[in-house]
Amino acid sequence: MCHLQLKTLLFVAWVAFYVFFIFSMRRMWTGKYVRSPLARSLFLNMVTESEDAALETQEWYRCTPDLLGESVQPLFVQSHLDSDTTVFLRRSVEKSSWLFTQLYHSFVSTVLGSVVSRTSINGFLGRGSMFVFSGDQFQQLLRISPDWKSERLLDLGAGDGGVTDVMGAHFREVYATEVSPPMKWHLQRRNFKLLAIDEWQHMGFQYDLISCLNLLDRCEDPLALLRSMRSSLVPGTGRVILAAVLPFQPYVEIGGKWERPKERLPVTGKTWEEQVTSLTNEVFRGAGFEVEAVTRLPYLCEGDMYKDYYVLDDAVFVLKALDD
Repeated sequence: MCHLQLKTLLFVAWVAFYVFFIFSMRRMWTGKYVRSPLARSLFLNMVTESEDAALETQEWYRCTPDLLGESVQPLFVQSHLDSDTTVFLRRSVEKSSWLFTQLYHSFVSTVLGSVVSRTSINGFLGRGSMFVFSGDQFQQLLRISPDWKSERLLDLGAGDGGVTDVMGAHFREVYATEVSPPMKWHLQRRNFKLLAIDEWQHMGFQYDLISCLNLLDRCEDPLALLRSMRSSLVPGTGRVILAAVLPFQPYVEIGGKWERPKERLPVTGKTWEEQVTSLTNEVFRGAGFEVEAVTRLPYLCEGDMYKDYYVLDDAVFVLKALDD
């Protein structure tokens, strides 16, 4: 009995120390680093659409067309900060200020981080939602009207389905794949038709749009994935919308650890523009695709107690299959 009480006491003491430590780190971080007055000022300026905010966020969407290959330059679509993106940022800032919720999330992540993938932890906690594009940006890329409708959408690696919802408004049937069990539960709650990761190519029908958002650098066989998507499109009118984080750094998450994939794509160049050109002319064309449009967008993720939100540079492509 005494031994059990001692273990209980030690556990309670460890939890108390952990909470104190995290709280202390949060205060330090808040006062000096990420949650600086500059960062707060940036967000408030974005909400009020001030000139300073436009200058700060312009980097998220900036492209130097002259640095793109000659064949890629006319394909570039300029995007901008819009109201849906601002709403996502505002919600992320609000969530990151929920101290006790963030303490709970941090504790669970620490306990489960060594045995469960980060994606599954986020799905279990209901945090870490992603934002790739707004409805307006999606329509601009595909050159469709707000009331445009088609038959089937397939979203590969759909996560919690937040981005799937943006696209799904234009389709009568929405299919999705996901490997994380908690994320699958979120997709089923949204009434999407969930398919196994090796099932979607063998359904006996083809898709009008396949989305592959920030998945190409997180899979073992990216070239095989590209070819499978090409063969699964409705001939002639089918399209792929594909997002890739640049600079391109492929890793695969296995049991909470990051490892290099079996297959590496031949992406060359150092700048965003050079890698977009390389993907267009070398990777996609080699897999049987032609790029119809490309834009630069921020790949946003809800933050935590240390940072309001996280931002990566995305290149978002619209692809159509080349004639055989």
